[in-house]
Amino acid sequence: VQLQASGGGMVQPRGSLRLSCAASGRISGIRFMGWYRQAPGKERELVAGITAGSSTNYAHSVKGRFTISRDNAKNLYLQMNNLKPEDTAVYYCKYVSGYETWGRGTLVTVSS
Repeated sequence: VQLQASGGGMVQPRGSLRLSCAASGRISGIRFMGWYRQAPGKERELVAGITAGSSTNYAHSVKGRFTISRDNAKNLYLQMNNLKPEDTAVYYCKYVSGYETWGRGTLVTVSS
């Protein structure tokens, strides 16, 4: 299974982006899907996650601004609104089934 994240780019503060994570190959028994980010000089952190039962959780810093969702094709999305410069980071998706699978990151830059 491979995951490909896309949708990153450069946006001005208060702008929006929608990230996508597409899964290729066979994968079943997904228990958790999440978006993580890593800013320069910082550790990777969980931004938002969704469980098999559709429970969601968000980092405090993005609550009310970001929305995680998925579709029946096992793709994952992150709608990011009201972006701030501190949201600048490389964003990664991760699926957890019997093992963890990470996607390649997509860079989000928020700058005026």
